[in-house]
Amino acid sequence: MGFNNMLNIERSYYVATANRTTDHPRLTDVIDADLVVVGAGCTGLSAALHAAQRGLKVVVLEGGKVGWGASGRNGGQMSPGLRKGALGLVKQYGEERGRLIYKTTFAARQLVLDIIEKHSIQCDLKLTGHVSGIVKKSDIAHYEAEADCLRRVMGMDHLSILSSSETRKLVNTHYEAGTFSTVAGHMHPLNYTLGLAKAAVDAGVTIFENSAAIALERKPRIRVSTASGAVVARHAILAGDALLRGLEPEVNNRIMPVGNYIIATNPLPNAHELIPSDAAISDSRFVVNYYRLSADGRLLFGGGEKYTPRPPRDIAAFVRPYVEQTFPQLRGCKIDYAWGGLVSITTSRLPHIGRRGDVLFAHGYSGLGVLLSTLGGKILAESLVKNTPEFETFAALRPQAFPGRTALRSPLYVLAMLWYAMRDRL
Repeated sequence: MGFNNMLNIERSYYVATANRTTDHPRLTDVIDADLVVVGAGCTGLSAALHAAQRGLKVVVLEGGKVGWGASGRNGGQMSPGLRKGALGLVKQYGEERGRLIYKTTFAARQLVLDIIEKHSIQCDLKLTGHVSGIVKKSDIAHYEAEADCLRRVMGMDHLSILSSSETRKLVNTHYEAGTFSTVAGHMHPLNYTLGLAKAAVDAGVTIFENSAAIALERKPRIRVSTASGAVVARHAILAGDALLRGLEPEVNNRIMPVGNYIIATNPLPNAHELIPSDAAISDSRFVVNYYRLSADGRLLFGGGEKYTPRPPRDIAAFVRPYVEQTFPQLRGCKIDYAWGGLVSITTSRLPHIGRRGDVLFAHGYSGLGVLLSTLGGKILAESLVKNTPEFETFAALRPQAFPGRTALRSPLYVLAMLWYAMRDRL
């Protein structure tokens, strides 16, 4: 049984409330295409949709079911930007290049909103903002500097600094201070992904489910094989993120798959009292807690510290202490759903987008893939023949490979998590 199958996607709130079930066949033949896409999450489906709209014959291979990777399991928080903030981008790349990276990234927000509107995707969209709860007083100065950098360098005025009491009016728990972003929100990520798949199919894309890619050959043409068939194509896009195993060393060596765990409570009669703003919430810990309300009044809560890559035996029991620490009034509450997923992180915490000849890839969104994945797919589709400026902007961010390559990723991750957990507590 693969790691991802141990994370209970079938027991997730999202699967239970999906608008529709997918029913795409398994690949059982050798077929030709202009483009073969590996992975039917938001990166792959966005790439397929945008390539098909440009007249290409596109085939998507999905090892499980549409959206059953990170795209349909995540917290649903729509926060524009990168894991490295505006201040970090300017510090590393300077003001001019930092501004270019930030504004290229920020385009993901409008792209997703346009797709939702154009294709009438029902995904519980809420543009109610995002609160980041600041856990330590010593961190407040950093967030003040971040808001100043956004205004002064990026020309963005969407982030405000809140006092502890102002933060509590938006989310009813204690933080030393907080930030509020007016351009963020949240949605049902699986329903968005399923809507994206339908849009791709309507544009002429063929999707095969239960058709895991097991081999990639480049000559004489690109050939991606499954256990029972193959696709021969001019171009390939690898969009399997943390679940893409062995097809391309350039991809595998630069991401670390990290398990993350989410619960959904039963519908709460006092849900609005927990988060009066109905915003998406996260905190300033390195191992982030993040949560929001569902459309039917449940608390969806993810996070907690886990120092080994194997999932906990009881996900609900693992997450519960973090829920009850945040909201003591929920002590003993009923948890209806509990599941996990894999987040792919890079050494730089910036996405890894690039190509090797006619094989392109995008991954490593480091926890901010809800918006970035759709943008990554569009950029790949537009760069099949010639790199676009957006592609070049992201490709130049190429992160270093993890020390020791794949063999040492997990041990190094465990050591890093122990260190940052200790730093959070101190």
